[in-house]
Amino acid sequence: MNLKIIYTRASTSEHHYNLLLDLAARMYEEPFKLLIVDSVNALFRVDFTGRELAEHQQKLAQMLSRLIKIAEESNVAVYMTNQVIADPGGGVSSDPMKPAGGHVLARAATIRLMFRKVRREQHVSKVFDAPNLPEAEAISFLCQIFL
Repeated sequence: MNLKIIYTRASTSEHHYNLLLDLAARMYEEPFKLLIVDSVNALFRVDFTGRELAEHQQKLAQMLSRLIKIAEESNVAVYMTNQVIADPGGGVSSDPMKPAGGHVLARAATIRLMFRKVRREQHVSKVFDAPNLPEAEAISFLCQIFL
């Protein structure tokens, strides 16, 4: 099996978007099966601080729109990781953590999961939003990365 992995690292949200444009053009030449975007919202949170929320959301929405277009046109699975933030207004009964990115990011994802560490290598996955799955926690599993 010939496994080919391409890795790039973005330094700003604009660079991140330009990498996606380059990737979309490259996918016509050689198709990919999986696109992983690690910490999709991190660079936007750094580049747009304070009162720049509207511009932050617009730029994030443009990037997510591009990711959706790449997924649909190239028939590629897109897996995005994200950060969580504290939800001080969540109340006593709700989870104190919520995904960063708000509704803009939530609308772009088909299935949203949250992983939390229970023990050293054991994690629990919680389904937040999925078209065919109820909101619930999944059975614990072991998470090991082999490089």
